[in-house]
Amino acid sequence: MSSMTLSEPSTAPASSKVIQPGWVRTMHWINAVAMIMMIMSGWQIYNAAPLFDFRFSHAITLGGWLGGALLWHFAAMWLLMVNGLAYLTVGLITGRFRKKLLPLTPSGVLTDTRLALTGKLSHADLTKYNYVQKLLYAGIILVGIVVVLSGLSIWKPVQLQWLTALFGGYDVARYVHFAAMAAIVGFLVIHVILALLVPKSLRAMIIGR
Repeated sequence: MSSMTLSEPSTAPASSKVIQPGWVRTMHWINAVAMIMMIMSGWQIYNAAPLFDFRFSHAITLGGWLGGALLWHFAAMWLLMVNGLAYLTVGLITGRFRKKLLPLTPSGVLTDTRLALTGKLSHADLTKYNYVQKLLYAGIILVGIVVVLSGLSIWKPVQLQWLTALFGGYDVARYVHFAAMAAIVGFLVIHVILALLVPKSLRAMIIGR
């Protein structure tokens, strides 16, 4: 009887399966808070010396004025950098990035994009990312690195002049930083929309199952 019991397949409900481990959920929400703080305070900093012919509404900025926004921005920057480095390190060591983000092929991205636009992309198995998710998550990691490095080159253009020069100078670095911020905002909008369309994915990021 005991041998039969051991050989029987598991009947545990799918809802009991861990989809997002604790370290992923914790770092995900810390990154989310840090990004939102940086974006809102960054908009206040931008308003002090705008690159384009518009300013962000005071209602969606953080800090109240330039000095306050800088304090919020730098505090969020360190939080994002430390948490982001920890996330990258653990993700590489555990093999999560390799398992979740690879392989990533142009044909796979085109196919899944077409399926997503026609409402036919399956979300039955949350343990596996489709090619659209792989592209978005891999892309936002790269954009996150760019936004941090370009931000450092703007913050310390003399001490880190080699980094500022790498971006083409201080003025160009500001545009790069703004473009990276815009890409992050676009990612967050798409990310939230998809989470609302597939609520079980949001639940998994909250409780893990």
